[in-house]
Amino acid sequence: MSTTTRTIPQAWLAAAAIGLVALFAAGSASTANLGQTAKPTVVLVHGAWADASGWNGVIAELHEDGYPVIAPANPLRSLSGDSAYITSVLAQTPGPIVLVGHSYGGAVITNAAAGNPNVKALVYVDAFIPDVGENVLALAGADSKVASSIEFKAIPPFGPNDVEAYIKQDLFRSTFAADVSPRTAALMAAEQRPLALAAGAEPTTATAWSTIPSWAIVGLEDRTIPPAQQLFMANRAGAKVVEIHSSHVAMISHPDAVTRLVERAAATTTAYRRSTR
Repeated sequence: MSTTTRTIPQAWLAAAAIGLVALFAAGSASTANLGQTAKPTVVLVHGAWADASGWNGVIAELHEDGYPVIAPANPLRSLSGDSAYITSVLAQTPGPIVLVGHSYGGAVITNAAAGNPNVKALVYVDAFIPDVGENVLALAGADSKVASSIEFKAIPPFGPNDVEAYIKQDLFRSTFAADVSPRTAALMAAEQRPLALAAGAEPTTATAWSTIPSWAIVGLEDRTIPPAQQLFMANRAGAKVVEIHSSHVAMISHPDAVTRLVERAAATTTAYRRSTR
């Protein structure tokens, strides 16, 4: 039995290529048009002893309301390095941005957003809002329960010059997440990502909040960053403050409240106002 090899005429290939180019061009044009009226992108930056999954509830609600969302992994290695990484994420995110930081992530966004004209709003969730020269270890204050709850582990490549800080698993819920279920807190404790101690001691070099409108949600039952410290930092930054009865992880225990605040901040951006006309 013989087989016949058929070759596709070059003219067909050329026509197909032209068609694909036209299809992609049309898609790009549609995307560009959509981008002109779309809601701002929300970038969520987690803090220490957490990861991006802590934003799951907020992300789900934002998606339901039509917001594009990015929740990058914060390296937690050094304030300058972490901020540079988030700066690179922002540089690759087109259009207006609402930048949200939890806990240590607040210090990161304070540095990372400085000078970026696309960042239209900052939202701090139970977060540090440092000024130039300040570090998060000092800003936590004497009433924070973290100092008595952490344990240190020297792991290469840190060696003797630095250590990683963990919250002890048996103290994790009471210190960090008192208003989530014991089961959820146990999972969070087991999965926690440690903070390099040097990151907590490194001073802030920029204050994005001095030029970008800011919002802050303050957990009145927070034992990691005491409410008084949060309110001091938020008021100093001129942030619009919402107080709720929450532990340090409001985005997990009260995702509705956090989402409402993020969307309130988003509503002030030029892109959002244009899209609702």
